[in-house]
Amino acid sequence: MTNDSVKRQFNEAAARYDGERSGLIPCYDDFYGMAVSWAETDKSAPRILDLGAGTGLFASLAKRKYPEGMFTLIDLSPNMIESARSRFRDDPSVTCIVADYTQYDFGESYDLVISSLSIHHLPHPDKQALFAKIRGLLAPGGMFVNADQASGTNGAFDRRFKERWEASVAGSGLPAEAIASSKARRELDVNAPVAEQLEWLRAAGFAEADCVYKYNEFAVFAAYA
Repeated sequence: MTNDSVKRQFNEAAARYDGERSGLIPCYDDFYGMAVSWAETDKSAPRILDLGAGTGLFASLAKRKYPEGMFTLIDLSPNMIESARSRFRDDPSVTCIVADYTQYDFGESYDLVISSLSIHHLPHPDKQALFAKIRGLLAPGGMFVNADQASGTNGAFDRRFKERWEASVAGSGLPAEAIASSKARRELDVNAPVAEQLEWLRAAGFAEADCVYKYNEFAVFAAYA
């Protein structure tokens, strides 16, 4: 799996991405609701970085919680970032960047780093390297919240997760084309088990880390610097 593959798939999906989210994520409300609720800081105007921001969905929810926050959104897909710019309507508190966040030199620190449904596309060694990078980007007392996907403890659970997801989306009312496109994007997934991801977060230097929500393969991780 390459960055070009991910970029191409998500460029193609950008225009309809938000409209399909609730149908493609069976636990949509809880998944994003828990992620936002765990994105905690005592700063009234926090600096917030959204990795793999896509159309800015997660950032927009965090913006409601922290309306005075300064947001940086970064994504590999130009079309996704264009959708994010449209969402925020040139809000001066929101900066949008088209780049590979694993390679980008941010040059500043953040109070919160958030991400949703992005990091699972990376090979496992790159996930580990990214967690270390995120830890280095966080200001003292900062926090990382990752609403993402996780594999099961074995292949049998992964098969059941897939079966349950396919049954859910089949009954979602989404067009067959949208479901087929989502299945194709999921071929790019490189999910890792919850336990391993928590080990990687702790090895990266996070003081505390836990999985605070899980619904089949959809999981929310919270880690304190």
